[in-house]
Amino acid sequence: MSSPDGTAPPDRPDGTAAGQEQPTIEDLVHEDAGPTPRFEDLAEEHAEHEAAQPAEVMTESGTESAAASTAVPAEPEKKMDLGPVGHLGDRLFSAFARGSGGLVVLIVAFVGIFLLALAIPSLADDKSSFLFSRIWEPGGDQPRFGIAAMFYTTVISSIIAMLIAVPIAIGVALFITYYSPKRLAQPVAYAVDLLAAVPSIIYGLWGIMFFAPILLPVINGLSDVLGWIPLFEKPPGDNVGVVFTASVVLAIMILPVVTAISREIFAQTPISHREGALALGATKWEMIRMSVLPYGRSGVVSASMLGLGRALGETVAVLIILSVPNGNDPWNSSIFAGGETFASKIANNAAEFDSPEKTGAYIAAGLVLFVVTFLVNSAARIIVDRSAPGGKRPRRNRRAGAAQGASS
Repeated sequence: MSSPDGTAPPDRPDGTAAGQEQPTIEDLVHEDAGPTPRFEDLAEEHAEHEAAQPAEVMTESGTESAAASTAVPAEPEKKMDLGPVGHLGDRLFSAFARGSGGLVVLIVAFVGIFLLALAIPSLADDKSSFLFSRIWEPGGDQPRFGIAAMFYTTVISSIIAMLIAVPIAIGVALFITYYSPKRLAQPVAYAVDLLAAVPSIIYGLWGIMFFAPILLPVINGLSDVLGWIPLFEKPPGDNVGVVFTASVVLAIMILPVVTAISREIFAQTPISHREGALALGATKWEMIRMSVLPYGRSGVVSASMLGLGRALGETVAVLIILSVPNGNDPWNSSIFAGGETFASKIANNAAEFDSPEKTGAYIAAGLVLFVVTFLVNSAARIIVDRSAPGGKRPRRNRRAGAAQGASS
């Protein structure tokens, strides 16, 4: 293209001729950039560049290369010598513990097998109901013997002893632990513990000669008020060797056991539970009721069952205190009458062990006492496991779990 005057147009500032077509932006970009690099190529190039450059670390004086900072060779790591480690002691202790536990189980099993083996022949020759008869005539050609009377006296005397001893023991344990001054707590605890060291024969002599006359007005008063109940009906006469007297003496005998264990359990109540209850405004009794008693429930149950086991098997004291009813007298279910327990019956008639038949009858009675004691301790173990924290889920949780399972 020419100008109006016929001359050629001047060149442009970029150096192109005036008549030449001007390139676009896209053409210039593609021409200068060349082919577009891939991401993998860029990553490899960056890695090679970083490997070629020495790493720099920060120091107090500035930055320096990592090679310079690690110029000092590191010392080899030393292993700590702990000495020889052996497991012989663990194996010996484990074997001793397992053997001791198994030995106890074997002793209990052997005692039960022994009693059962000697009792079976006499039980086979018994001409009356062993469990429901009150007649005790194990000798002769027609032996007749039953344990109903002995079982009743043993159980009723033990229950009365527990009803008297357990509340008093809990009260004494709480008094020593939380109410008594420290100067008084130790002497009271020692005095209660010393009751366990008194022999059974001393309790029996003291109970029949000194304590029974003191209880006579109490017996008369209870029979006057509650005499219309067969359990509290008083037979004629002033007999002091009655089931009630023996039960009170048994309560005194098992009191130290229940008190000592309950005291130790109450003292172990976490201080956070006690201080938390007091911080929320609870009184001392409310703190005991909400913190101490729930925490020590399983321990009290264990202590009570131990005391019940001693009450069931006590022999000498009950033998001295209880008056033996005549064989011709009608049986009386009152606690203000005489009677015989399993242990006192066996001890009082040891002279009749002159034949296998008679001996087997008394051994059969001992077998029943053995089974009763075993069942009581087993029930106590179950109660303790269910009473311990985490031993039983709340009923609400079980229902919630069942509902959740049904919905899912």
